[in-house]
Amino acid sequence: MVKLGNILLRYSVMIFMLHVIIWSANYKLIVMADVPAIFVFGDSTVDVGTNNYLHGSLATANNPYYGIDYPHHVATGRFSNGYNPADFIARHLGDYTESPPAFLALVQKQSTFKSGILRGVNFESAGSGILDDTGNKGFHNVTSLTRQIEQFQTVCGNITQILGDVKGSKLIANAFYFLSVGSNDFFDQFRFNYNISTPELIADLSDTFTIHLQNLYNLGARNFGICGIPTIGCLPGIRAATPGGACNETLNGYAQIFFNTTLSLLQDFSSANPGMNYSLGNYFLMTTGVIDNPVASGFVEVEAACCGTGPYKGGYKCTENSDVCKKRDEYLFWDWFHPTQKASEMAALSLLYATGQEFVTPINFTTLATIQH
Repeated sequence: MVKLGNILLRYSVMIFMLHVIIWSANYKLIVMADVPAIFVFGDSTVDVGTNNYLHGSLATANNPYYGIDYPHHVATGRFSNGYNPADFIARHLGDYTESPPAFLALVQKQSTFKSGILRGVNFESAGSGILDDTGNKGFHNVTSLTRQIEQFQTVCGNITQILGDVKGSKLIANAFYFLSVGSNDFFDQFRFNYNISTPELIADLSDTFTIHLQNLYNLGARNFGICGIPTIGCLPGIRAATPGGACNETLNGYAQIFFNTTLSLLQDFSSANPGMNYSLGNYFLMTTGVIDNPVASGFVEVEAACCGTGPYKGGYKCTENSDVCKKRDEYLFWDWFHPTQKASEMAALSLLYATGQEFVTPINFTTLATIQH
């Protein structure tokens, strides 16, 4: 028999998703925060084109049909038919039309580099993970999270040079730090079958993630908006490789375990580091709610991708030779591993405005962004 608590939880998921649909339709939410800058770190879930500048990288999205719903139908490097969660979060936290540009894109224009970084930078790199080696074997060239933070250190030096120590430090402290990372660490374990036990892998990831957070904190970061890992075992690319198209519960188990580990990590880290504030989004519960209640969430197809080839269109990334759906807002997944623009917007709205702690804890992203230092 299903426990009453599980029934109530499913009901709360469904009700909240209905609210998100209403918000998305109106698209007139009141912005409660106006952050001075946004800095984004992570993987392809928030990529805005970093890997376009990495020679030999196989983790790219700079070809059709990526960007089919982006302005002028441009494939920018976002793994989406349009915008991704970083774009929607930036739009609701201040005077942004989309995510700040990629660091490597800014570096290409030295004449505007210093003025460009004052509103934020996106350091993400598709295929990267928490561990330094993640993504390199499968995608050949990605920017590790360690390297992303080194790039941020360069940006911090330029900000204080432009504004002075006091104003520069204030901007860095009051900026919003958005991190979406971790899935690829588990994909590599799944794909290459490394000889490491689950407890050892989780401990390694937790210890390394703590080091990354400490390095950001030491550089002046204070407000951290962090995303947990979604139901990665139910992605089209995983279903296509699983007998019968079922979800891979081993990968889903990794996601759930790491969410709980990350929550404990953040609680301890905030206690040990004065002024550190965090908000942790439960992507796993969000996507589970959509998959279990597609109609209530406004979707029709929650298993197959919109653009791709083979079973569940999960055989390979989206290309101009792929089959592409026409009603993209009816799909949860855009390609073999990434959500559609609509799904990204719903996830971002949940992170920004959810009440209670089912979807984001201990506070939502908007409340986090209003904290001043």
